[in-house]
Parts: sequence; C-alpha cells; structure tokens
Amino acid sequence: MTRTLDGSSAGGQFFRTALALSVLRNEPVRLENVRGDRPTPGLAHQHLAVLETMTEICDADGSGAELGAETIEFEPGLEGGGTGSGAANARLEGGEYAVDIGTAGSAMLLFDALLPLSAVLESPLSVTATGGTDVAWSPPLDYFRHVKLPLCRRYGLAAACEVDRRGFYPAGGGRATLRLEPSSLEPIDILERGPLEGVRLYSTESESLADRDVAHRQAEGALERLVLGADEVLERRVTTAESPSPGSALVLRVDHGTAVAGFSALGERGKPAERVGEDAADAANRFLEGVAPVDRHMADQLLVFLAVAGGRVRVPAVTDHLEAGCELLAEFGVDVGLEREEAAVISVASPLDEGR
Repeated sequence: MTRTLDGSSAGGQFFRTALALSVLRNEPVRLENVRGDRPTPGLAHQHLAVLETMTEICDADGSGAELGAETIEFEPGLEGGGTGSGAANARLEGGEYAVDIGTAGSAMLLFDALLPLSAVLESPLSVTATGGTDVAWSPPLDYFRHVKLPLCRRYGLAAACEVDRRGFYPAGGGRATLRLEPSSLEPIDILERGPLEGVRLYSTESESLADRDVAHRQAEGALERLVLGADEVLERRVTTAESPSPGSALVLRVDHGTAVAGFSALGERGKPAERVGEDAADAANRFLEGVAPVDRHMADQLLVFLAVAGGRVRVPAVTDHLEAGCELLAEFGVDVGLEREEAAVISVASPLDEGR
C-alpha cells in the first residue's frame, strides 16, 4: 500500500526525509503539496536532483520528476524482504554515480538525503555531484564535512566527503563526492553538552577574492566577536579555493565533550567580510548561552537517524520544521517522543526495524 504524505506545512527537509524513510522501509510513498510552506512550492533544481538520484540508485518507479511538481510518487525497488520490510531485510546495491544539478542548487542537501541509505547498503556507494557547495538555505560544505559527518560517525555512519571545486551562487559549478559505506547505525544519546573543548574555524574564499584577503578578514571578524578566548581556538583553517563564481563562506564548529555544533555565514555582494564572520560568531554566542548540545539545523537532520537507530537528543528549540519532522516519523510508525523543556528532548524508543 502506498503511504500518502502531506507537505503543505513543510519544506525540503520533510521531502528528503520522506524519501529516505521510503527507501529504509522499502515502501512506496505519494507526497502531496511538496514544499508547501515555501513562497515557490514544488520541486526546485536541487530537490529534483534528489528525487532523480534516489530513483536511479534505488531502481525506483514513480512520477512527478519535473521542476515545479507538487505531487510525486516514489516506489523503491530494493532487493529482499518485500514491501515495508525495513532496513533489517531490504538491501541496496552501491555503485558509482554522477549527478549534475545544473544550477547552484545544493550538492550538500543531495548528500544529506543519501546518508541514511548507509543502513541498507550492501556495497560502497559513491556519488559525485556538480552544483553549489556553499549556497543559501543549505549547509555549507565545511558544515557538512567538519560538523555533521564527524558527529554522525560517532554513531556508526561510515561516510566521507571529498571536494574538487567550490561552487558559489549564482554559477554553482562546484564538484564534490560523497563516499558512503555500509553502516551499522547505533542509538544516538546526546542529552548533555559535557565540558567545552573549544572552537574550530573554517574560512574560505574564491580565487577571485584573494586579493581582498576576504577569508582572513572573515576569520578575524569571527574571532573578535566570539565570547571564547584565543586559547580555546583549537583550529583555524583559512583557504583560497577554485570556483567559477566569486564567493566566500565561514563555518564555526563548537566542540563539547559529547557533541559538536556548527554555525555558518556566507559572503554577499556589498557585505563586509568582517561582518560575515561576526554573523557566524553571533549565532555561536547565542548557542553558548543555552544548554542544548546540538545546533538547531542539526536537530532537524538527526531525526532520520533517530528513526533508524533510536536514541535521545536535546535540541535548542522546537521549530515548525522539527514538529513536522516528528510527525513524519510517526506516519511511518516510529514511536517518537517530544518533551518540551528549556531545551526540548526528542526520543525514539522503537526505531524503524523494531516498530514495523
């Protein structure tokens, strides 16, 4: 039976998570009102790339794979176990794939959608994507590879990201490769921060901005604004990168004993480089005033891993997107709990395999 899902009050994260859960359960889905809470609903280039890539990798059937589509159908074709069998039985062959998003659409969001598939992989999967690596409304490359991947590796994810070229708005043209191995995901337990260990800084500029010393100025702006002292800076990486478009990005990673959190800002035309760093530092400073061990973007992204392996995560706030994500997990039969406190706790006692 096809599961019908309503995305009228959700965005791209709901769409990506729904496809991943469909694969993990080996269960067909029909998504209506895709990205319904966005000013321009329906599939944009990066969402279409996710759908087409998932369709190819999973040998899926479906409909609606076109720009602007607000209703799509997706039926994965995994081997073993039959429909609804879950990650314990259905298996997915890996392989090597190349994806051209065609615009500055985010390659990182494509990779984000693919990470949970590690739970059903039979052999390594490699996906090389051409598109945006550091663009608005998506995690920058350095957040993905220096914040999200290290955190998820602690719980069994076997994944790495290699970059050949950065892609900024509007030309995109970046190229990166996700390498994903079969993984036995473990329950996530992130309730307390643990002691503060320090901060890591990653600042990058395109070659065309090097003569203005943009990456260095971004870094200086961030470090001057951060409430942490100089002795708490564990790493400072300032780089100049090849890219078809002028652009820059800065990511701060805050390390605690049990988790990492990330904060980022992108360069914009007319915006001083120092201000880019200050914006990321302001977000990090606000986080340090709270008690949650992960940042608000990571909170949304961990839901699908909770669905697979179970566990508990304390999050900084219950956003509309987080609530929509919890409701999506419940639609797939995941026993998800949400305790509303100063920093709310999301818990999954019966993940996909146990709750089917």
